[in-house]
Amino acid sequence: MAGVRLLVGTRKGGFILTAAEDRNDWRIDGPHFAGWEIYHMAGSPADPQRIYASQVSDWFGQVIQRSDDGGKTWDAVGNAFDYEGDVGTHQWFDGSLKPWQFKRVWHLEPAPDDPDKIYAGIEDAALFLSEDGGQNWRELPGLRGHGTGPDWMPGAGGMCLHTILLNPAHPGRITVAISAAGAFRSDDYGETWKPINRGLHSAQMPVPDAEVGHCVHRLAAHPAQPDVLYMQKHWDVMRSDDAGDNWYRISGNLPSDFGFPIAVHAQEPETIYVVPLTGDDQRFPVDGRLQVFRSRSGGNDWEALGNGLPQSHCYVNVLRDAMTVDAIDPCGIYFGTTGGQVYASTDSGDSWQTLARDLPPVLSLEVQYLP
Repeated sequence: MAGVRLLVGTRKGGFILTAAEDRNDWRIDGPHFAGWEIYHMAGSPADPQRIYASQVSDWFGQVIQRSDDGGKTWDAVGNAFDYEGDVGTHQWFDGSLKPWQFKRVWHLEPAPDDPDKIYAGIEDAALFLSEDGGQNWRELPGLRGHGTGPDWMPGAGGMCLHTILLNPAHPGRITVAISAAGAFRSDDYGETWKPINRGLHSAQMPVPDAEVGHCVHRLAAHPAQPDVLYMQKHWDVMRSDDAGDNWYRISGNLPSDFGFPIAVHAQEPETIYVVPLTGDDQRFPVDGRLQVFRSRSGGNDWEALGNGLPQSHCYVNVLRDAMTVDAIDPCGIYFGTTGGQVYASTDSGDSWQTLARDLPPVLSLEVQYLP
């Protein structure tokens, strides 16, 4: 029977929520890897039974886990992530230079047509690729080796490569985002890279319009319009119509343009979603009301969506990887909170239901469609 699988990474394990295609009744399975931070779980679009998970512990380090049976069983796969070439340095908060380190895998991005091909976004900011199901990994060193690398510095959560966009219209095109360095694009399968931050303005930086150094929180795109990119930045919601070469602000009538996730409707490439927070020093919903904001015009005109969400005394955060959409019509929208709640809308955001509550803080959500 067709259905949907929701992969939930949390501070204390991974959870798998499944439902039939009507998305009415959900079953919760987990925790998988109880007690471990699961930064990201990602399912292969090419094989619904293939799932990858990034498992992290301060004591035992980083482990990539793989399931070939939809999460029933797991096996640890290769975890040799070695930076290539000259290690070099990057900037720290105080302006000093420090060597690159490998700390954890923030984001996993399976290729759309090959279950064994998967990219990994790393802290400190690097991009790795496996073409054998995670057994072996190699760095795409042109990114970290870009001439601007010494000017990159950590955001509050670390210097993480947290977004990887693969362009179906241009197979060699890869777009990534790093906090706090900005967005970068390769048009040759990751061999060479260029910063794509023109139009970004960050008042907190010594040079607000600098080529790199911007704290990009998340990028999103629709497969039907892969060169139209949306960005949630540390202040400002942005849009590019030319694959990131130029950006312009689309925050419009949002009550705040600070937030972390941004997502695009599966059937409507001009419909986007964000979760505004009060500010960078008060990372909770504006006025204590948990609301998703939707624009049906690609930005600027926004409407609040709060039907079914707590509308008073709500002080949770929604992290950058904790919002996702499914491809069922009408589109399903899902997000998780640092309070351990998982919310879903099966009508494109008009109303919301609670799928789970009292989980550990949610770090990431991803959807798999089960044919």
